[in-house]
Amino acid sequence: MDRTVIAYVIYLVVSIGLTVWVARTLSRNGRVFLSDVLHGDKKLADAVNHLLVVGFYLVNLGFVALYLSDDDTVTDTRGVFEALSAKLGVVLLVLGVMHLANVYVLNRIRRRGMMEREQNPPVPPQGWTAPAARA
Repeated sequence: MDRTVIAYVIYLVVSIGLTVWVARTLSRNGRVFLSDVLHGDKKLADAVNHLLVVGFYLVNLGFVALYLSDDDTVTDTRGVFEALSAKLGVVLLVLGVMHLANVYVLNRIRRRGMMEREQNPPVPPQGWTAPAARA
């Protein structure tokens, strides 16, 4: 078997495995965060969590597929490791950026929700004042 094909197979197996592992970790641990962001609505939090995971898979697996091809032919074992390290390094960076982008957006939503909750007065008004007469 050609070394380039071996590098491709290893790249696909490791990249897909990493993508699945990161997506499952984010889904499992993000559920609590989403529940807080969405004011305890667990059904909505689960739905949003599932949609985020699907989007995460689509973007990352699409990137992995597009980044698969290489113009260079791998001729020796050292070339296999060099090609894999470059490709997997980029995949890991993309996974990290996607994760940070998700956390950033969810944190912005959470902050906005907290600010909206703080705008309500802590106690209801106890009376009113008549408007002043204009002179």
